[in-house]
Amino acid sequence: MKKRWHKKIPIVILIATAATFALSGAVMLLWNNVLAAVLHVGMLSIWQAMGILVLSKILFGGFRGRRGFGDKDGWRMRKQVMGKWQNMTDEEKEIFKSKMRHSCGRGRHSFGETADVA
Repeated sequence: MKKRWHKKIPIVILIATAATFALSGAVMLLWNNVLAAVLHVGMLSIWQAMGILVLSKILFGGFRGRRGFGDKDGWRMRKQVMGKWQNMTDEEKEIFKSKMRHSCGRGRHSFGETADVA
């Protein structure tokens, strides 16, 4: 079966363009209705709103979610870690916990342990 991805390119471009204009429109409406009234700043055009979106993409890393346990590779990694955890002895688990506490800087409060108040 041949892949016909080249036929889907115009649809992807159309969806991306529509999404960009929809997000820019939302930024423009929020800016003009909230910030203009509250902070007395100038009104934005759709192109200025699009510029703000591009600037935020450059400065803050964009519109995608965080990578981690939510993506496919993250779930695979989580399964591996949980498999290793289940095969550890109690002593190995304690060593792992202490290393994680030290590297994460969370002290006695990590892994659901309660702090001893002295």
